Amino acid sequence: MVTGYTSYPLPAATVSADTPIAGDAQRFLQDTDVPGQWWTLFGSPTLTTLVEQALRANPDIEAAQATLSQAHDNLTAQQGALFPQVNGNGQTGRQRSGGRDFDLLNASVSVSYLIDAFGGVQRSIEASTALEENARFQLEATYLALTSNVITAAIQEGALSAQIAALQDIITAQSQELDLLNQQFELGAVARGDVLAQQSQLASTQASLPPVQKQLEQVRNTLAILTGRFPVNGQVPSLELADLRLPPDLPLSLPSNLIRQRPDIRASEALLHNASANVGVATANLFPQFTVTGSLSDSANQLGGFFSGDNTGWSVLAGLTAPIFRGGTLRAQQRAAYDALDRSAAQYRSTVLNAFANVANVLAALQLDAENVRTQLYAEQTAEQSLEITQERFQAGAIAYLSLLDAQRTYQQARIALVTAQANRFADTVALFQSLGGGWWNRQDVPEFHDATGLASIP
Repeated sequence: MVTGYTSYPLPAATVSADTPIAGDAQRFLQDTDVPGQWWTLFGSPTLTTLVEQALRANPDIEAAQATLSQAHDNLTAQQGALFPQVNGNGQTGRQRSGGRDFDLLNASVSVSYLIDAFGGVQRSIEASTALEENARFQLEATYLALTSNVITAAIQEGALSAQIAALQDIITAQSQELDLLNQQFELGAVARGDVLAQQSQLASTQASLPPVQKQLEQVRNTLAILTGRFPVNGQVPSLELADLRLPPDLPLSLPSNLIRQRPDIRASEALLHNASANVGVATANLFPQFTVTGSLSDSANQLGGFFSGDNTGWSVLAGLTAPIFRGGTLRAQQRAAYDALDRSAAQYRSTVLNAFANVANVLAALQLDAENVRTQLYAEQTAEQSLEITQERFQAGAIAYLSLLDAQRTYQQARIALVTAQANRFADTVALFQSLGGGWWNRQDVPEFHDATGLASIP
């Protein structure tokens, strides 16, 4: 019955800002599908290359694929219970009878079949099918998390590079101011305290540079690992925020489609299905089991004497195994299965609620961060103009040095804040695609996961 994501009507688009980096308005397109290769919307060949490398070489993908293969093999093994079980037996020995030694060869073939009268085998297969489906969507969740992490790390790399460039420009400007103050101090135009204050400001700015450089190296190492390489030979290509294009159109799935498209919801749904099937298995264990067994055997003292008819025997048996007294074990197992079903149902509801909250949070962030970019751009432009005017007035001797120092600090903070706000807009866009499921149903590199409806089918 949910018809939206936010408690308020969404605007048609976000606000825009007059900056080439993350300044464009973004439109919300209702009931629009997420493309399979959504990362190409950022318009960066470097970013696309990083994602493709990660999808090819990341070990988490290989582990998830192996888990899916294991679940499929377990399902195939479980399905074997529907067929007759055929066993062959052979024995050879030497005996003595009537004062004479002779060889004795025995061979037999037995066939047994379990009649699934109460559906226990079918429900076991259903449970295994659900586990395979869970593994499929866990693999899709791994794909989605990997691509999102790669893109987010690349955006963070660009933001940190921009912050480093800004700090280096500020350090250069502050160094020039310090040189000017030293000249004025030698001429007796300024006090020694003004020179020391500028030296302190320059040292403070220089001290803020190494932590950002450390973060940049850590992000590059993370990108190397995500793409399946060691940091020593990662050679991750550099990415600047200016290399990225903010997607102008943002798809927004219907809430009913979100339930079918989020891999975590589908994986949780599969676990709920598994728990339901296990209730059927526990219930079937309360009832009798019926088996039919047939055997054919023969004995001979040499291989050529087999099946001559002299020592051939056969039998056909029907069996019944019924639980009479188990000390309450079977009933307790059934109750435990129902408890597991209740737990899985509650976890499924929690997963759905968190998914909707995730989308709502991202939609709010997209709007507010767009406004923040516009505000921070105005603050940065104003701070830059104020700094230029303050520098001119200080050089003319019209104001005290403390006014220049305050203007420098304000501009430094405004420039770093603008870079952060711009990076947040890119990261929020990534988060939206991730929260909507990532478009795995439109991907072409895993066709075995899709059916004619465009959504994953249950095997």
